[in-house]
Amino acid sequence: MLSEGKIERINALANKSKKEGLTDKEREEQKNLREEYLQSLRSSFRNQLKSVKVVDPEGTDVTPEKLKQEKENDKKH
Repeated sequence: MLSEGKIERINALANKSKKEGLTDKEREEQKNLREEYLQSLRSSFRNQLKSVKVVDPEGTDVTPEKLKQEKENDKKH
């Protein structure tokens, strides 16, 4: 997960960008922070999905095979 300080910095750069613009160095920093944020978000979402089990109204496990395979791969590592 991204630290609170990095999220604050992303917001500060976004606000500065709207008000007065960013230097080339700040634009590069913003790009890198946003990419780091997205990677963290995607990783968190993948982990959350791996804990899901899909069950139909009759109680049968209908979890997609791809998700089951991902869970098995995680157990092996």
